[in-house]
Amino acid sequence: MNVGEINKLTKYYGKSRGIIDVSFNVEQGEIFGFIGPNGAGKSTTIRTLLSLIYPTSGSAKIFGKDCIKQGVEIRKDIGYLPSEVFYYDNMKVVDLLKYSASFYKNVDKNRIYELAEIMDLDLNKKIDDLSYGNKKKVGIVQGLLHSPKLIILDEPTSGLDPLMQQKFFDLIREENSKGATVLFSSHILSEVQKLCTRVGIIKEGKMVRVDDINAMKDTNYKKFRIEMKEEVPADYFKLQGISDLSVDKNTVNFIYQGDINKIVEKLYERKIHNLIVEEPTLEEIFMHYYEKEA
Repeated sequence: MNVGEINKLTKYYGKSRGIIDVSFNVEQGEIFGFIGPNGAGKSTTIRTLLSLIYPTSGSAKIFGKDCIKQGVEIRKDIGYLPSEVFYYDNMKVVDLLKYSASFYKNVDKNRIYELAEIMDLDLNKKIDDLSYGNKKKVGIVQGLLHSPKLIILDEPTSGLDPLMQQKFFDLIREENSKGATVLFSSHILSEVQKLCTRVGIIKEGKMVRVDDINAMKDTNYKKFRIEMKEEVPADYFKLQGISDLSVDKNTVNFIYQGDINKIVEKLYERKIHNLIVEEPTLEEIFMHYYEKEA
């Protein structure tokens, strides 16, 4: 069953491109990663899903309901953390969160205190006195306090230190284990790798791939570092399937997809001082794929 269904969603700002024919589904109970560089169209897609902006064409449904026509009803069961958060500066954190909770039915006020403790958030401070990272914590608590069925996160970890990022990831995993579906948008692929089971890649407003995250890693990519006894000609390893090739005198680095025996055959002709073959990171695979699409 799909919680989110996006079909050829398009948004233009005048003549400027927002997103073009974006299509993907978010399955119930999954953590879906939505990745691409800044300006690729991630936030535009999310804001359209939340009917904060209206599409030029295409359609989107959440919980089987039209995002535009039934947006008010849909948003009751969504927790949303935008990439940037803005609040009433003179309010105390606790008052702001209680005010936010008043928009939903049957919210347990104790949940505010539980989430604040997890995120190490001082509820008695004024918003104006908070750092950017602490304001982001307020947004996290605000987005989760009503136990939403769908959690939409747009660049959620910006401003959080590494320890707090880990607490945040643990919190999202816990909410997911309780049945919440998560749409996690980020330009940092390593974050998506930690949390998500499937991933959608967007580039210049268009979807270029939707795939299982393990499938992206299991496409027979290998990362080579070879140190030769002698200097290597710059074009020696220019073979089909090789990308990110760099040659520095007697040291060669590249990522390879294909029959590994072809590399072995090339190495047989040379004296080798050191050879390292390892799995590339998902980040490196992603960049290879992205460059290939370009």
